[in-house]
Amino acid sequence: QVTAKTAFLFILPQYNVSVPTADGELVQYHYGLKDLITILFYIFIAIILHAVVQEYALDKINRRLHLSKVKHSKFNESGQLVAFHLTSVIWCLYVVVTEGYISNPRSLWENYPHVYLPYQVKFFYLCQLAYWLHALPELYFQKVRKEEIPRQLRCIALYLLHIAGAYLLNLTRLGLILLLLQYLAEFFFHMARLVYFTDENNEKLFNVWAVVFVVTRLFTLTLYILVIGFGLPRVESQALDPERGNFFSFLFNNILFRMSVLLLVCLFQASVMWRFIHFQLRRWREYWNEQSSRKRAAAAASTKQQTKLLKRDSGYHENGVVKAENGTSPRTKKLKSP
Repeated sequence: QVTAKTAFLFILPQYNVSVPTADGELVQYHYGLKDLITILFYIFIAIILHAVVQEYALDKINRRLHLSKVKHSKFNESGQLVAFHLTSVIWCLYVVVTEGYISNPRSLWENYPHVYLPYQVKFFYLCQLAYWLHALPELYFQKVRKEEIPRQLRCIALYLLHIAGAYLLNLTRLGLILLLLQYLAEFFFHMARLVYFTDENNEKLFNVWAVVFVVTRLFTLTLYILVIGFGLPRVESQALDPERGNFFSFLFNNILFRMSVLLLVCLFQASVMWRFIHFQLRRWREYWNEQSSRKRAAAAASTKQQTKLLKRDSGYHENGVVKAENGTSPRTKKLKSP
């Protein structure tokens, strides 16, 4: 029994409570320091799964493609993230549908703070934190190039900041929807990179990613405006109460603070869109330069071929004498009189 209790501490979410409902009692969860032990256990699980995907899928594909070192590293990164994002999108979509967060958007801010979480919501957040924390030692295990480390560290830090912030500040419902939108766009991006590495002439999936990215950014901005601008200011309990997990209601009741937060959100989304537009313009510029160079090369080859054909038809000059293709003179020989 002692061993079982210790195992449950690592495997299962802690801090379960019975919440009275109209139909009886419902078991839900809140967060605490013991969550760190559970996260640590799933960090090791994530490392093992990462190694399995690398060994039995990505390495076999890499041996067939014969990629360069730079493309090899990017292929491994995108391959791991495709597997993770696809799993997370399916899991997150299942959670938000079964919990009714999509069918009832008012549930994103109603009864805030959302201190008590369903089992699947808490377990999802713990696994997400474990995955992005496991990505730190993977930078060493995968022997990531030094110039790539700052970019990946920045990406990991942003994900950890947003996921942990939503979890600790009791904004888990809004965080689930935002993660679903973000992971959906990231899945198409890394899938497009994998297809591009296998066939550099195939960039159609990048166009699909561009459309999905713009749509998800619009939905993300709409959600922020809906929840921050209209939802949280209408919460009944507007007093600061850290013990009950109420951190934001009294702040969002202040219109100046609310508008400042919305302005920061809009500026952040605008910066993301600017980087996206810059990336698309650079990609299109490279595409058209490549197409124009191919047309010039084809035109030069066609002109050279026509020149060769013309020489064959009319003969060519050698040392000032016009000769036919077989080296004989094109003049007709005079027959000697007998």
